[in-house]
Amino acid sequence: MALSRLARVRSSFAKPHLTVPIRPRAHMSGAGSRQLNLEPYIVTPKDLSAALTKNVPTKISTAPRVIPLCAAWFLPNDPQGRTGRRVFEEKRIPSARFFDLDAVKDHGSPYPHMLPSADGFAKAMQEIGIRKDDEVVVYDTQELGIFSAPRVAWTLKVFGHQGVHILNNFRLWVEQGYPTESGKVEAVVEEPSHYPAPTLDAAKVVDFPGMKEIAQDHGKEGSEAVQVLDARSSGRWAGTDPEPRPGLSSGHMPGSISVPVSELLHPDTGALLPGEELRRLFQSKGVDPERPIVSSCGTGVTAAVVDAALGEAGYGHAEARRLYDGSWTEWAQRVTEADGLIRKEN
Repeated sequence: MALSRLARVRSSFAKPHLTVPIRPRAHMSGAGSRQLNLEPYIVTPKDLSAALTKNVPTKISTAPRVIPLCAAWFLPNDPQGRTGRRVFEEKRIPSARFFDLDAVKDHGSPYPHMLPSADGFAKAMQEIGIRKDDEVVVYDTQELGIFSAPRVAWTLKVFGHQGVHILNNFRLWVEQGYPTESGKVEAVVEEPSHYPAPTLDAAKVVDFPGMKEIAQDHGKEGSEAVQVLDARSSGRWAGTDPEPRPGLSSGHMPGSISVPVSELLHPDTGALLPGEELRRLFQSKGVDPERPIVSSCGTGVTAAVVDAALGEAGYGHAEARRLYDGSWTEWAQRVTEADGLIRKEN
């Protein structure tokens, strides 16, 4: 892989039940005008509350809206049998929509959460009533803290949606007394939207051939020296703990760096750590901000947490960050330890 490549990389349902501990006054500017004031990628509950009260949607308005988007998702083997849809219906931000990670994906792939087609993505956006110019704030569950929301936010960005943010986080939203509601998923979408088929930004994604090339080039003189950051637990990365999927080898890609997602989050709130703390953590791991970075994990979900943390820390170049879509589940099924492409710590 030539160094020039680095230059290119840079170049009719029941109404929901509403619980309202606080109801801030809406602020309007001018004759009924609405203000979209969300700028950072990572936003606080206070930021989102202010944006929602300043931008109250109406049925006749075609102006851009602020839409909370719940990305709740639990592992298939969740010990309590929880599902994203269930917790969304039990408690959510008022008027939030639900993005089902297990439904919006490439159903033809043998791997769990591969990106959907452009048409599939557009259809999903239409069905949940999101328009191309909406400001979307993606959030996780109260139970888990930051987990799957960054993957959904990253998916929107990959398909060219401009106004995308991540709430940090729903647990704090609830604890700080902001309003919630409950009710069926179908109650929040009055009618489908128009959402044109987008174009995938392939520069943000690494596929298996690209990942294999990176791994085979590791340590070679003149290679890009791409850094792979692995969000799985340190034991799975080292090969000392098993993978949750039966028959799948644990271990890591040549040269990858272990960055367990738990280290990026506050232990009590599950919120993403402040940017300066994240910056120190990446520095302590030996991550070079001047070199390209690929984030990986088990199925491509928490790899997006690493990517979001890099952005919040201002660490590295945004145009030189990518995510390995298939992540370890694909990798460990397509290479072997005998190939030298699965490494374990002694």
